[in-house]
Amino acid sequence: MFKTIMVPIDGSKYSEKAEDIAISMAKDFQGRVVAVHIIDEKLIYPFEILEEKGKKILENATNKGKNHGVEVDQVLIVGNPAHDMEKIVEKTGADMVVIGSHGKTGLEKLLMGSVAESTIKTVKVPVLLVK
Repeated sequence: MFKTIMVPIDGSKYSEKAEDIAISMAKDFQGRVVAVHIIDEKLIYPFEILEEKGKKILENATNKGKNHGVEVDQVLIVGNPAHDMEKIVEKTGADMVVIGSHGKTGLEKLLMGSVAESTIKTVKVPVLLVK
């Protein structure tokens, strides 16, 4: 049913739960996972630190997938997580998105995460929101 499941991950507990569900679904559907980490272009931390953190988050997802017999492709990009999700879904060929309801950043903890909300509104494939 779903052969390519995209999961945006940021290392938060919500994204880790989404990652686990995406891997489980990919295993059940004999599909693959595309793990995406977006370095927010608005952050003022040194790029090298953000890049290294992103690579580590993606590598953890890949290892988790291997442990469950699921192929996990890694995508690390710089962009705007709330606005670029539709383009990323199209470019990865995902036919489903599994996303955590809240991200790791401050204001997103107060409301449903702005990235999750934007994803639900903009992408043209099914979206599973994980709490």
